[in-house]
Amino acid sequence: MEESEVIKALAALAQPVRLQVFRALIAVGKPGLTPGTIAEHVDVAPATLSFHLKELTHAGLITQERDGRSLIYRAAFDVMNGVLGYLTENCCQGEACLDGAVASCKC
Repeated sequence: MEESEVIKALAALAQPVRLQVFRALIAVGKPGLTPGTIAEHVDVAPATLSFHLKELTHAGLITQERDGRSLIYRAAFDVMNGVLGYLTENCCQGEACLDGAVASCKC
């Protein structure tokens, strides 16, 4: 993963509502959530949520899929793992920190 992509992802998560949205999508996993369900979960107005979903999508942290008349948002686990891998790549002075490898989410 490129440094610029990591910076974009971390910048997107450096906002409380976006972090809450991302955490909710991580928790639910592959089924994803509709904007209405996300709005209820983070207690934010739909227009405000739309802005935050756009920012997370632009950063590559979430995906959007149309299912009939509904939109389904899902966490992009591959991107999340890429960011974590980038951050831990040179941790511990180059020594393995997590039993030989970075732990990956297999959600």
